Amino acid sequence: MPKERVTDVVEQLALPIVDEFGLELVDIEYKKEGSNWYLRVFIDKPGGVDIDDCSRVSERLSERLDEVDPIPTSYYLEVSSPGAERPLKKPADFARAVGQYVHVSLYEPLAGQKTWEGELTQYDGETLSLAVVTRGRTHTVDIPMAKVAAARLAIRL
Repeated sequence: MPKERVTDVVEQLALPIVDEFGLELVDIEYKKEGSNWYLRVFIDKPGGVDIDDCSRVSERLSERLDEVDPIPTSYYLEVSSPGAERPLKKPADFARAVGQYVHVSLYEPLAGQKTWEGELTQYDGETLSLAVVTRGRTHTVDIPMAKVAAARLAIRL
């Protein structure tokens, strides 16, 4: 099964479980590291998740994965928080991140740069507006979503 398909199937299995516990399904990764495959499920809630949240989801999801058996090879299941540098993937992620400091990687350079960091000041579904500080001066950078390769919350240094 292609890895994109695995994440789609796991998402369908995980969504009802995280919803039942009042949590949000942030992301799913299925990747090979060395000789091992890892299925990583990232969950969150306002105020953050704790070890009990991760354990409950892991147990229930593991049972469902055993029942459905969508992954033919052996793998390690990990359920955790997305962390302080949470990825932004869905429109709701970007909308919720308005007012926060973000890191954005682009497919191609914009104004000579492929990465930008700044406060996300606006998101309209098609464009991200960042307040970026360069040499002590703040300016706005508008980034078309079509150019965004990856985005995440960032820690301001």
